[in-house]
Amino acid sequence: MSASISRSRHGFQTDDPALSPIAEKVQAGLRLSFTDGVTLYRSGDILAVGWLANFVRERLHGDLAYFNVNRHINPTNVCMASCRLCAFGRKKGEAGTYTMALEEAWETAGIGLTEAVTEFHIVGGLHPDLPVSYFLDLVRGLKVRYPKVHVKAFTMVEVNFLAKRGRLSVPDLLTQMKEAGVDSMPGGGAEIFADRVRHIICDHKIDGSEWLDTARLAHQMGFRSNSTMLYGHVENDEDRVDHLLRLRAVQDDTGGFQTFIPLSFHPDNTALAHIPKTSGMLDIRQIAVSRLLLDNFAHIKSYWQMVSPRMAQIALRFGADDIDGTVIEEKIYHDAGATTPQGMRRADLVRLITEAGRVPFERDTLYRAVTRSQTEDTFTVAA
Repeated sequence: MSASISRSRHGFQTDDPALSPIAEKVQAGLRLSFTDGVTLYRSGDILAVGWLANFVRERLHGDLAYFNVNRHINPTNVCMASCRLCAFGRKKGEAGTYTMALEEAWETAGIGLTEAVTEFHIVGGLHPDLPVSYFLDLVRGLKVRYPKVHVKAFTMVEVNFLAKRGRLSVPDLLTQMKEAGVDSMPGGGAEIFADRVRHIICDHKIDGSEWLDTARLAHQMGFRSNSTMLYGHVENDEDRVDHLLRLRAVQDDTGGFQTFIPLSFHPDNTALAHIPKTSGMLDIRQIAVSRLLLDNFAHIKSYWQMVSPRMAQIALRFGADDIDGTVIEEKIYHDAGATTPQGMRRADLVRLITEAGRVPFERDTLYRAVTRSQTEDTFTVAA
């Protein structure tokens, strides 16, 4: 540290003078600007940035760290899009494609579980042939077989695709999803909202404004959703700040985002395989900056599948308050070269959180407290 260390009455100190006015805003509970966001990304004092993010995190949640017992279901990897960022999707007829029959998907939901899940997380490819009824029936069947389990299903990208495929308006499809039993929506497909970047990495998807408009509409119709950003590819600091502030603006309008999840780009087996993997420094900075800019988001998640369990632990001291869940079987990021486990037991998540010096809080999808039986195979959710 240099001799010119800036201090505040709250214990903040830094050798980056550009952070001092930002620290004053953070400690006063004031909103940060676009320029502030760029400054945070470019500061050389990562510990000071992390201190500020942890200050906000503890102001909101104290020492609590959230997790859930969930299962991912990816019903098909057949996809019409040709996103350069993706290693999961396959064109119809290519080797390695799969599409689950409904009975197979319902059975998969319950395979290998010794502890009751509270959430099914459902995302998949944009299949050119599957009718809307397949996806609605998938949800209906899960609700019949697992009535207590929350169904979080279909990204904003999938909703737009299925609406067009079924010749429905987006509101009509959202209404049918709700009637079928969809409880909330995941946040995938947001990638980076900037058109310049989107044209390079995912020009076959809806654009950023359409993603945001769909989220706004879903929130207005009573759905809660997650939100994401894929970072570490061809975007720059300004693109990241723009993405976060556009999410913040929608949250101002609707309050419908439950959590924000930064997703580190895994380049292996994609058309962007020449891009280096993200560094630990970028991963931890992204968590911290997200916590500081998204002042109207209750939760920031460090998704252990993407950044590794070790980095997720560290992130709990850099602004994150959630490390996701058990997952059971993750396909999308592992097809892109992720080397983390495909699933984790509840006891392992509790251990990770405890070792990070935080207090484990098992939640359901809506962040209500979950209480387990002594055998852990049944649960109750707080009202």
